[in-house]
This record gives sequence, structure tokens and C-alpha cells, in this order.
Amino acid sequence: MIRIDAIWLATEPMDMRASTETALARVIAVFGAAKPHCAYLFANRRANRMKVLVPDGVDIWFAARRLNQGKFHWPGIRHGCEVELDSEQLQALVLGLPWQRAAQAA
Repeated sequence: MIRIDAIWLATEPMDMRASTETALARVIAVFGAAKPHCAYLFANRRANRMKVLVPDGVDIWFAARRLNQGKFHWPGIRHGCEVELDSEQLQALVLGLPWQRAAQAA
């Protein structure tokens, strides 16, 4: 199983055609490093697709999710700004729910 210690969401959109290597380079550019056991989340401009990159110290796990209807509740573009989520917020986000409300309820 993949261990995730921290979850980071990038506010700037990423091209969903990006390969693992391109996404890893983007993680380093946005977050400064690709730390093991951290999940890095990116969405496309329309926020209906998301990619998650998780370095585990040996390899890189790369996953994608697409919503057939609606879009992910992604924050607006804030250059140079990242958002840290907890696991409850991540669960809400991947389901297409407003994860910001999960933070308020906790």
C-alpha cells in the first residue's frame, strides 16, 4: 500500500497529457522537491481531470481521475501558492465534493 504523509494541491492547471517525468518536473518546480510519501495533486484548466503523483522513496506512483459530470472543487489559480489537504479533504475532493467544507467541519 502507498503511504501518504502529506497531501499537496497545486493551484495552477497542468496539461493532462503530461508524462510521469513531466509531472515530476512540475512537482519540483511548484513545490521545490518531490518528497517521499507526499501526494501532489494537479488538475486541468477545466478542473474535470486530476492527476496525483506520489514518490515512495523508490518509485513514483502516478494516478489519474476524471469526472464524467461536473468538476473538482479546485481553488482559483494563485501563482506560487500550494494548498495542503488532510485525508478527509482529499476524499471529498476526489468525489467531486466541496473539500473546503470538510476543513470547516473538522
